[in-house]
Amino acid sequence: MCLGIPGRVVELLEGYGGQLALVDVAGVQRKINIGLLDEGPLEPGTWVLIHMGFALERVDAAGAAQAMDGLELMGRPADSGPGTQPAQPPQGGQHVTHEPA
Repeated sequence: MCLGIPGRVVELLEGYGGQLALVDVAGVQRKINIGLLDEGPLEPGTWVLIHMGFALERVDAAGAAQAMDGLELMGRPADSGPGTQPAQPPQGGQHVTHEPA
């Protein structure tokens, strides 16, 4: 599996030499180049992993969910784990410093 953003094919776009598809990525539809996929024809509903506007790999729904979980995990602060809230800055503009003892 490559590091990519999962998307679900909505439709294949006419023209463009059969190289473009409309893909739903987290609720936003984007034109994605599918020319690098070599596993036969692509159908609406197929999940793909996208990198830099190119579909690089087909995945199933579980693989798409796993990829999205990984992307979300990378976006969390280091001190927060699953189910925890990110650390919040001090309130009221106070800056906390620790002086050497």
